[in-house]
Amino acid sequence: MNIKIPLAWLQLVQQKLRFVIAVAGIGFIVLLMFIQLGFQDALYSSATALHQRLNGDLFLVSSQYKSLTAIQSFSRTRLYQTLGFDGVDSVSSIYLQFAKLKNPVSGEKYSIYVIGFDPGKSVLDIPEVEQNLDKLKIPDVMLFDKDARSEFGPIAELFNQGNIQQPIEIFPFDAIKGYRVRVGGLFGLGPSFGVDGNLIVSDSTFLRINPNSRPVEKIDMGVIKLKSGADIKRVLNSLKNKLPQDVKIFTRQEFIDFEKQYWSVRTPIGFILNLMLIMASVVGVVIVYQILYSNIATQFIAYATLKAIGYANGYLLNVVFQQALILALLGYIPGFIVSIGLYDFAMKATKLPIMMTSNNALLVLVSTVLICITSGALAINKLRSADPADSF
Repeated sequence: MNIKIPLAWLQLVQQKLRFVIAVAGIGFIVLLMFIQLGFQDALYSSATALHQRLNGDLFLVSSQYKSLTAIQSFSRTRLYQTLGFDGVDSVSSIYLQFAKLKNPVSGEKYSIYVIGFDPGKSVLDIPEVEQNLDKLKIPDVMLFDKDARSEFGPIAELFNQGNIQQPIEIFPFDAIKGYRVRVGGLFGLGPSFGVDGNLIVSDSTFLRINPNSRPVEKIDMGVIKLKSGADIKRVLNSLKNKLPQDVKIFTRQEFIDFEKQYWSVRTPIGFILNLMLIMASVVGVVIVYQILYSNIATQFIAYATLKAIGYANGYLLNVVFQQALILALLGYIPGFIVSIGLYDFAMKATKLPIMMTSNNALLVLVSTVLICITSGALAINKLRSADPADSF
């Protein structure tokens, strides 16, 4: 039985070393795209981790709000005013501010994000926080982020072992003397590109930690819960039309999208990640073009011979596109495998949610195929000019 092996494959593997180098080059481009997408997803998911866990329907912030790491306070009166609108069931205040947490082992101080709210109300949809709300009602008790970066010391490990008895000091940025709090429990939220770790306290403890940072009536975020069956769009439009313009009102998805837009457009890291993804695609087109063009140049006489015995340009062009597709698929496989390992390493090193997703896997596969097909389309110009009479 005769087995037909495609001409495209035979030409690619004729020079095995060049073929392996070509696949490795494309695999490297695949790896670059996966790394860029992985960090980009980690940027957005970590920046909106708190948004996704807020237990509410609508969210009130200052009109000067840019992001959670660049917050502006507003009057709590605005939040209470929303209780007069039809459909609004309850409201909750949230205080947000950076402070310095003293490592209990090394004594070094590191910036940490402090979240304060009334523990009598369920504001965060985090199981560990729900379980420890009663502990937050005790003065000067905090919940520590077990997924925070390592510079804060082994607070989570010491708590789990029952060895953390002494209070931990928290310092406002404008203070020399710290405020002592005790660890009452742990929760998981994790760091982001702008936050190294988080801790949660009651609103009263928050104000004692930061006694001179703001007037008591100034809050950073308002969480609004609607009555069952209330039309969220109608309530939202009513609030936007009737509340003063010194506040903004978002649905959850609008709040998340606003935060993503800030990190994508208004920060250097967002611009760099977008630029690097574009550059990886451009470099990929150039590399694959060089591979295919070199292969065409090497096999030029063979192509001319095929044209001499009656094969049309369309057949030869199809061979080049087949080569582009083969290179795309074979280069994708090692790039995908190596990316999974690098994701795991980067996630452990940075504590950021860098994970492989099916959407990214499909997106990079399609992008790799398009890059290779585009390169093939650019490389076939030399093939179109193949003249049998000039080759013999």
